[in-house]
Amino acid sequence: MQHSNLQENLKVAALVEATIRDGQGKISDTGALIINTGKFTGRSPKDRYIVEDEITRETVDWGDINIPITQDTFRQLKEKTMAYAADLPEVYVRDAYACASQKYRINIRVFTEFPWQNMFAYNMFLRPDGETNKQLQTDEWTIYAFPGVLADPAVHGTRQENYSIINFTEKTILIGGTAYTGEIKKGIFSVLNYVLPTQREVLSMHCSANVGTKGDTALFFGLSGTGKTTLSNDPDRRLIGDDEHGWSKANVFNLEGGCYAKVIDLSEAKEPQIYRAIKFGALLENIGLQQDGHTPDYHDASITQNTRVSYPIYHIDNIMYNSRGDLPKNIFFLTCDAFGVLPPISKLTPEQAMYHFISGYTAKIAGTEAGITEPQATFSACFGAPFIPLHPTVYADMLGKKLKDSAEEGQPINVWLVNTGWTGGGYGEGSRIELSFTRAMIKAALDGALDHVEYTTDDRFGLARPVKCPDVPNALLNPRDTWKNEEEYDVAANKLAALFQKNFSKFAAEAEPLVVEAGPAV
Repeated sequence: MQHSNLQENLKVAALVEATIRDGQGKISDTGALIINTGKFTGRSPKDRYIVEDEITRETVDWGDINIPITQDTFRQLKEKTMAYAADLPEVYVRDAYACASQKYRINIRVFTEFPWQNMFAYNMFLRPDGETNKQLQTDEWTIYAFPGVLADPAVHGTRQENYSIINFTEKTILIGGTAYTGEIKKGIFSVLNYVLPTQREVLSMHCSANVGTKGDTALFFGLSGTGKTTLSNDPDRRLIGDDEHGWSKANVFNLEGGCYAKVIDLSEAKEPQIYRAIKFGALLENIGLQQDGHTPDYHDASITQNTRVSYPIYHIDNIMYNSRGDLPKNIFFLTCDAFGVLPPISKLTPEQAMYHFISGYTAKIAGTEAGITEPQATFSACFGAPFIPLHPTVYADMLGKKLKDSAEEGQPINVWLVNTGWTGGGYGEGSRIELSFTRAMIKAALDGALDHVEYTTDDRFGLARPVKCPDVPNALLNPRDTWKNEEEYDVAANKLAALFQKNFSKFAAEAEPLVVEAGPAV
């Protein structure tokens, strides 16, 4: 981009100063910068497009998630972006990269309209040192994020004025009409979810990861509200990252350089590491404020339920500073089952692991989104459907191969399904499983305390659940026993099993027969 006043790689303090100077933000009582992203306070998945061309035509899993757009439309919007940017007094530039493994690194150059967007890029991507900067002269991927550039649906064929477009041939992402910063982060994640599996033989994953004192790596998959960030931020384990990782033949590595945590109802007691990370250098988005106008009110959802904070990972004390870990020993699939059906913890076979990975189940509860008055089952393939350009079975097959190879090498990986939702009944009848019990079960799995206990298998879901677990009541481990009326449990369980079957039917043709058979039976 040619511009007379490019503000390149400014320090965080300068970006904060520019934001305040332009009346776009204020400083909180903790030193964090507070901004409002405007009309959009979350991603708009229906307005995410991929340019259909020779690279993508036969490889992308086209549909409601991966929506095609023409190269001609991309060029028109890119030209409009360049013209718009040329008239701005300043354009902010950030050199960064993704993938903490040098072998798989992707260089990124980000152009933004607002200084706080640039600060977000600094927080979320990996930050090059002086030596690395020399290697970034040739940019591999470029992002243009200009909220003031609007599409014309009648001209450009978009759904609305806002858009996020990925062009794999030009290695460019265009974002316009929205200032929500998550579009920047997830745009690159979508790119990596295409590039790493197809070109680098690396499984890209929407998960958090941490490492124990003995060097054992654990992965945590889960949709919003399941506890992925909370449970991976463990004071007794070092954090690799809270959201995006790659799994190569050699190790697990973070794809990014920061954390983007939800802060609705945040408290120091429940999530101390995140709470303490909100200091100078952190970026608070769409937060309600107390009467003094500078103290965040984390319980205020008047702007959005999706209140967020971004901060560089070094704001967390207990981290892996190279953002890498050994191959995983334990994998946790977290689900918030608001129907109260699934066990609080169960051990999966490789085929069950592939089935539940493809399913990506959780449940939304009343109050989380407008119009939801009772629990709703939600399935998001690979626990990240909005960000995967390839068919879900591509990722599941890679996972299955890694599980098989590890077993053959005498280092089997344990895969656990953990219900962080309800027990004793569904939402409104039962109670949510206490966080302390969930932490105890995960600790027992990580420590090997569940390796030699007795298991029983549920006939309906085929899940093997332990009959005892340290620091957890035995009665909690069998969900049917926690219901007052076991027949009502059976009705709810049959309903959920049927929902699993219905969802998986669209993947069955591409999945291995043993994986299809690993699902629940009604």
